[in-house]
Amino acid sequence: MHVAQFVQRYPPALGGSEAYTARLCEYLAARGDDVRVWTSDAVELSAMWARGEPNPPSPFPKKEGGGAWLEDSDRSRDGGGVAPLLDRHGSSVQAPPPSFLGKGGGGLGSALPPSAWRAARGAHLARVAPWAEDRTRRMARHEKHPVYDFLFEYYSFRPAHLLRWSPGPDVLLEGATRDDVAWAEFEATDGGLVLRAETFPAHRVSYLRWAVGYLDAVLAREPSFACMGLHEWAMVYKDPNVRHPYVPLRLSRAETDAVVDSQALLCTHYDAFRFFTPAATPLNRWELARGTTGAHDQPGCVHANMDLYRFAYKIAPFCPSELVADAFELARSAREIDMRASPYDLSGYGFAPIKIETRTGREEYVERQRELAHRARPVRERVREVYHHLLAARTPDGAAPAFRD
Repeated sequence: MHVAQFVQRYPPALGGSEAYTARLCEYLAARGDDVRVWTSDAVELSAMWARGEPNPPSPFPKKEGGGAWLEDSDRSRDGGGVAPLLDRHGSSVQAPPPSFLGKGGGGLGSALPPSAWRAARGAHLARVAPWAEDRTRRMARHEKHPVYDFLFEYYSFRPAHLLRWSPGPDVLLEGATRDDVAWAEFEATDGGLVLRAETFPAHRVSYLRWAVGYLDAVLAREPSFACMGLHEWAMVYKDPNVRHPYVPLRLSRAETDAVVDSQALLCTHYDAFRFFTPAATPLNRWELARGTTGAHDQPGCVHANMDLYRFAYKIAPFCPSELVADAFELARSAREIDMRASPYDLSGYGFAPIKIETRTGREEYVERQRELAHRARPVRERVREVYHHLLAARTPDGAAPAFRD
């Protein structure tokens, strides 16, 4: 089969869709398909959104005629990437469906040979180790970080757990032993190790049902970009206490309060709203509650997109580790936007403020919010597919009830 892939950026550019497309192409090539990739010449993400500005030099040679899109010909022929897989394996390889597609590897019977799962495990460790090691180093020095600590304190997945690798459910790891996988949930078979979806804990099936309904409902909603990042401001509004007392505010207390007074509070996420000060709570358009979370969360919300990480790790090791890492990376970006738009002065940590007290700052925040929502959609879809797969394996009819707010 001849396959053409079109993607906005491609390795060595970094990012979730970039890595996803590269791995998908390698899988198709290993299966014996002829794979060509067309991509832009943008390496840095900022180049994708630059208006009328030239992109930096591309690592890929342009074909005659140029244009906004070009064929990554070296990746599909002599220069490596996909071509070596074609040369090395050809069409005789029975390549399993890749677990990063979020469908559990295609069901029982799918298999990864030792070379494939060891490479995937090594790639995962190389990707997440800098994040985990940064956290453990700061913990050893008793250093606080107002941006990144949140990812390990508000979210309960420890660095050691983030480092563990899993292909997800129903994928046989050929030749693997207990020493090769840190998760105790894997079962030994004659051929290696496998994590069966049907072994997902019975007492957590009710959670699966709720989560499937929630994820379906949020995915179906139109995104809103109207909150302007005021939640962190509402958390210090007319209150002498602040959530990060070791970080100064950018403005005076009176000026900070005036920013909240000058704009409408339109927070849709309960887990941000519940930290509002008593003075700010009645100013929000909606009186949010835990029980009505699903009625208000929507795909434009920075926090709702950040929380995709929670949905991914809460079902580990049944969620493929690559997807957990994608969700963590998304949450990390969301947290950076969240705190850059806050009233705190983070210049000492290397973060420039998004000054939402100004019109220019609000426009920048909405632009960042839109970019994040665009990145979050495929992550949300893949997380949702894993949940659906597990629910189908653990219930007779595989059906989730209609979501009720």
